[in-house]
Order: sequence, then C-alpha cells, then structure tokens
Amino acid sequence: MSAGATLRTQTFLAFDFGTQRTGVATGNSLLRQASPLTTIRAEGDARFAPIAKLIAEWQPDALVVGIPVHPDGAPHDNTRRAQRFARQLQGRFGLPVHPVDERYSTTEAAAGGARDLDAASAAVILDQYLRSLP
Repeated sequence: MSAGATLRTQTFLAFDFGTQRTGVATGNSLLRQASPLTTIRAEGDARFAPIAKLIAEWQPDALVVGIPVHPDGAPHDNTRRAQRFARQLQGRFGLPVHPVDERYSTTEAAAGGARDLDAASAAVILDQYLRSLP
C-alpha cells in the first residue's frame, strides 16, 4: 500500500441459508462486528426479490454464505443446497461470495438468547468471517 493510501471499509451481508427461511445479517470490516438484520421467509427463487431489496439498501461489497457440514466436516444435502444458493447469489448480483463453515452457528445463536434465530445465526457466520480477515 502506498503512503497516504487508506483502507476502505467493506460492508457485508451474510446469509444463513434454509429451504424455508434464510437469516440475514450485516456488518463491516471497520467494526468487525455483525448484527442480525432479518429473516426471509420464502422458498426457491421467491427469496431473491427480498434479497435484491436488501442488496439495494445496504450496498454490500461482498456476500457471505454459511455452508453447513456434519460435525466431522462431511457434506450433506444442505451443504449442496447452500453451495448452490451461494452460486446463485454470485450469478444474480455479481458480488463476491465468501463461503463460511457454519457448524454450530445456530447453537451459538441460541445460547446467546436470540429472538430471531435465523438472523442471529447469520450474524454468527458473519462474525466468523470478519475474524478471519487480515
């Protein structure tokens, strides 16, 4: 980085994908802290209209998607569904999409007393991603 250059704060939207509900959280690289935002209650392609509204409102630099796996790291049916969702987000919105291992995100959100478990799980996923940034 050259002298006088500044680091630009990046904004993120994160998703805890589910077949019926998808939790959403927001955060940025400056505070490195995520906040639960909402839960989208829609299935299939119907979920993309509310996601488009959130992207227009928050103008994120990138998206983060939780990828569920078994405790031993082995993939399962929802692993493939979440990976497909991540590819669809990237294709539809042209933003970078960062996958994050979401093991235990719901457990952590529940332990924190979350009122909206899906959105809180998305915040846990985003917090994990933000901690991984250099």
